[in-house]
Amino acid sequence: MRIHIDKDVCIGAGQCALAAPGVFTQDDDGFSMVLPGREDGAGDPMVKVAVKACPVGAITLSDPAD
Repeated sequence: MRIHIDKDVCIGAGQCALAAPGVFTQDDDGFSMVLPGREDGAGDPMVKVAVKACPVGAITLSDPAD
């Protein structure tokens, strides 16, 4: 699985970082970002919770084979 955050949609609510702090953080401007080396979600089951928690749907998951 690959994680993508649409920076044009993200409003910096931080719900992803609260749900899965081992995968998501916020940059200096307060917008969400994936921690370096965690782009595949690192098997964290909370990634899907974080995707659902995003109030604007800025986070998507994709199969790296696609």
